[in-house]
Amino acid sequence: MKAVGVREFGGPEVLRVLELPDPEPAEDEVLIRVHAAAVNPTDTVLRTGAAVARFNGRQPPYVPGMDAAGVVERLGPGVDDRLRVGQRVIALVVPYGPRGGAYAERIVVPAASVVPAPEGADFPAAATLLMNAMTARVALDLLALRPGQTVAVTGAAGAFGGYAVQLAKADGLRVIADAAPADEELVRALGADEVVARGDDVADRIRELAPGGVDGLADGAVLDHLALPAIADGGRLAVVRGWTGPASRGITVHPVTVAPSAADTAALDRLARQAEDGTLTLRVARVLPASDAAEAHRLLAAGGIRGRLVLDLATGLT
Repeated sequence: MKAVGVREFGGPEVLRVLELPDPEPAEDEVLIRVHAAAVNPTDTVLRTGAAVARFNGRQPPYVPGMDAAGVVERLGPGVDDRLRVGQRVIALVVPYGPRGGAYAERIVVPAASVVPAPEGADFPAAATLLMNAMTARVALDLLALRPGQTVAVTGAAGAFGGYAVQLAKADGLRVIADAAPADEELVRALGADEVVARGDDVADRIRELAPGGVDGLADGAVLDHLALPAIADGGRLAVVRGWTGPASRGITVHPVTVAPSAADTAALDRLARQAEDGTLTLRVARVLPASDAAEAHRLLAAGGIRGRLVLDLATGLT
């Protein structure tokens, strides 16, 4: 089969079409014919080698991609009747293991990481859901706020931030979100109660709306220490790039990692059903042929993408 991956780390140009052995599902695994794979910032981390230690010495080639949408081709032994051959599904893929990531014509993943695709969503839209929505879900669970409390979301126009806003509203929270002027209407449409201008000094503007500080903050803008002044004494900060502090005033910093939740079938399925019922909005910025993965990574690096870039694997790789 064909896949898109790297034999050496570097810029977008190192992404190449590869010929790899056809995968076979083992016990409790599912073989999926991939139709679409979303392009996420985590994919660029793999491509550059910044997380090479996660491969545990495994040699290249490496295939990026954490979000796949496609059709079940085969079930491995032990997979129950929750899934069936021919079913439209989505999967949260952990690309650092020997099976590799989602930029491939076919992938094998644990059955626990696969759920039915949202009804009414095409493959590109469905592929934009699980990685970012699950990251947002984990972040909010770490903040552990009660209905009626206030959460701030930075980077609210992005994929993680947008899902964080919508999930927080579904949890009954008051949401203060940031946005550039061009994105304010979008962020309000996602459900934010109040919107402030984004920037390194966003904490000051959040404090104007929450003078005592917010109870928790989901930091999709990677502000890290710059977000701390927005948070109340004893509050919580969820960060997406591994920052661990220090923090003062009793604030707890929670680095968010999504891989441990890749096999949380119930949570994945709930996100899919929330996309189905309109609680979560699937946003596709652009669909590119999978052979143009390098261009997708360049576009992502250039910034300003609203929604997700998606690679089309349905038409085959050349």
